[in-house]
Amino acid sequence: MKKLTVVVKPSRKDEVLAIFESCAVYGIMAEDITGYGNQKGYTTSYRGLKGGVNVLTKTKLETVGDDDTIYLLVKLLEEKLKTGKIGDGKLFIEDVEDVIRIRTGEHGEIAL
Repeated sequence: MKKLTVVVKPSRKDEVLAIFESCAVYGIMAEDITGYGNQKGYTTSYRGLKGGVNVLTKTKLETVGDDDTIYLLVKLLEEKLKTGKIGDGKLFIEDVEDVIRIRTGEHGEIAL
């Protein structure tokens, strides 16, 4: 099993969700986050004084699935989200040792 974390601009959230749904992935965690990478945030001006904010708003979506589904998602996300410009986002793939459904005590992929 793998965990896929997708970090994108908030305006791209619906595209990511559509790709997840096209692969029958409905167990999704989503949150709005702030941070910066190569973009280095932005600066603001208030009454003539410039100040740095240094963070940008991003959306983080996470899901866990079998290896084949996650790699299919990665391929589709790369094709759909790539513009070649800074700010396209990041995909993180991690191994998941086990998943436990608390209600039933099921382990592994069946618990997803």
